[in-house]
Order: sequence, then structure tokens, then C-alpha cells
Amino acid sequence: MSRVIAIANQKGGVGKTTSAVNLAAGLAGNGKNVLMIDLDPQASLTLCMGFREPDKLEHSVTEVITRLVNDQELPEDFGLIHINDNLALMPASIDLSAVEVSLVNAMSRELILKGYMETVRHKYDYIIIDCMPSLGILTVNALACADSVLIPVQAAYLPVKGLQQLIKTIYTVKRRLNNNLDIEGILFTMVDRRTAYAKEIVSEVNEVYGKSIPIFSIEIPISVRASETSQVAKTIYDYDPKGKAAFAYSELTKEVLEHGC
Repeated sequence: MSRVIAIANQKGGVGKTTSAVNLAAGLAGNGKNVLMIDLDPQASLTLCMGFREPDKLEHSVTEVITRLVNDQELPEDFGLIHINDNLALMPASIDLSAVEVSLVNAMSRELILKGYMETVRHKYDYIIIDCMPSLGILTVNALACADSVLIPVQAAYLPVKGLQQLIKTIYTVKRRLNNNLDIEGILFTMVDRRTAYAKEIVSEVNEVYGKSIPIFSIEIPISVRASETSQVAKTIYDYDPKGKAAFAYSELTKEVLEHGC
């Protein structure tokens, strides 16, 4: 039984893609078959995996969605890039923005990606979807086909302020489109425990949401080395394997594995 985890937050710059890359790599490192889906027109996940010119790739998630909308056949493994034996990527490109606009008039537009997921999920233990930083139709598609949502939140005022709207959207999707959708957990990122400010933010979120929403016990610390991984196109395990961020993402992976497939 596979699990589809959407990583979502409408606020950019909260470590969403970094968390997607390193969670996927961590799961793959534990022997799980993992598919990463880049659902962001900025193609951040694709760039982080070393594909510096995503617009020049032969296929992308844009074509997958277009074919689904037009009821066209999808060959097996269409558009997938195999990173290694048990880690694959469905890349994105800038033209995904145009697809989001075209979905507005598509029949069952919120469920387009769900149709694709039903054809591929049996091949993987985990499917990690890196959502775009908005609550638009592409993000709703991800939520409609996911088993759970992982919410990365920077330990700062503005990112935390947007939590309420995101959680409201998740529960709306759960009620109307996907009864099985759960919240995997809130993940604090870029945490600087040396500051009282970060401690206050973490404490506030735990107080407001801790009784109703899971919050990961591990926090991702602020780390220059982690921020550099996208530039060098490496996972934190390859770039700084003994660093504090690698340890934190390893612990996050363990927590997700404990939740089971």
C-alpha cells in the first residue's frame, strides 16, 4: 500500500522544496521506492535535482496533465526521470502556469491529478508532491489525490499567520473531494533555537494547533549548508551528511516511516 504525501504551504521560502527533496531521498535511502512530483511552475524541485534547464526537458508534468484533460493515452512511465534505482522524478517547467489557467474550464478540474495517481501509485511506496506556493487549482489537485499533507512552517510570524487559511483549505478539500485526506504534520523549518523569538513562535503554534493537528517532534534547524543544497543540486545527505540538518531530516524520515504506508 503506497502513500501520497503533498508538501504544501502557500507561503514561499519556508523550506518546502528542501523538505520534499530530503524527505524523498531519506525514504529512498531506507529502501523505499519513491516518486517525486514537481507541481510548481517555478520547477524548484526539478532544479534541485540538477536539471538546470527544465524548459528544455523532453517531457514534464505539464504534458501529463494536458493528456489527462484531453483523455489522451499516457504511456507507462511517461515523463518520468529515474534518478536511481528507487527514486524517480516527474519534472515541472514554466509552462505549467498556462496549464493551471486551462484547468479552470476543465471538467472535474480538481480531480485531474487523481486519475494519474491511480495509474502509478501501485509502483511506489511513497509519492511526494511538491506543491506550488499558492492555494490554486494545482495545489487543490494535489490535496485531492493525497493521503496526507505535510506542512512546513518557518518559525516566524508571517509564515505562521498563513497557517489558518491553509488548514481551512485542507479541511474543505477533505470534506468535498477527498475524505481520506489527513494532515501528516506541521514541520517547523529554519528554526534558530538560540532566539527567544523562534521559541515563542513554536510554543504558540503548539498551543493553538497541538491538540488537533500532529506536529513533528523534530525541527529542521536553520542551516547555511542546507540552503546551499539547491545551488549544488545535492541532497543534504550527500552535501553535509554529518551536519545538523542531515540529522534532522533523517529523524523526519523516521517519523514519516513510523506513520506507515
